[in-house]
Amino acid sequence: MTQNKINIQSYIKIENNEIVLNGTSVFKIEPTDFTDFAKQAYRNFEMQYPKFFKMDALSKLAFLGSELLLSPIVSTDPSDSELAKQKENNIALVLANKSSSLDTDVKYQESISDKENYFPSPAVFVYTLPNICLGEISIRHQLKSENSFFIFDAFNTDFMSNYSEILLNTNKAEKVLCGWAELFNDNYKAFLCIIDKEENEKYKNENINTLYHK
Repeated sequence: MTQNKINIQSYIKIENNEIVLNGTSVFKIEPTDFTDFAKQAYRNFEMQYPKFFKMDALSKLAFLGSELLLSPIVSTDPSDSELAKQKENNIALVLANKSSSLDTDVKYQESISDKENYFPSPAVFVYTLPNICLGEISIRHQLKSENSFFIFDAFNTDFMSNYSEILLNTNKAEKVLCGWAELFNDNYKAFLCIIDKEENEKYKNENINTLYHK
């Protein structure tokens, strides 16, 4: 199946205790579990968002990637006009994974399976849908644009590329944050990229598939 041409502006990969931003390793630590890795990454980049520590692991994974991609381009200046903010923040979110929210689902199931120690946690239950991580990103960056979360056996680059192109070509969004955020039983991988209508000379010969497999 032919990969349609899209215009990638920036991308990030998170796996194996390392964060690679636009092809450059920007954070790497000795092997540890994801919870510890996420906490160290958050502190390393001096992110200021205390709600991060209440998120489930999938949301933390997507949040870390989106934070490093969106912070440089999303309007947060209070002096900007509302019209300028609306345009700059008109970024659609299109993510996918294989395990949905299963990592959190298992933890919630454990909290209700013992009838003698029945203690359902609302704080865990709220994350038993994969698209909740999109909500966390939208709240953080004040995004009110289109967002969708899909489930595939593997990263379907053709579908994600085509879907993102439709959003751009129908003016549903100025940009699209598109990618893969998979986490289950401490195995994790995120690949996120920003695409829009303008060609980026740096990535003019690249597509989602080639960057994902680099």
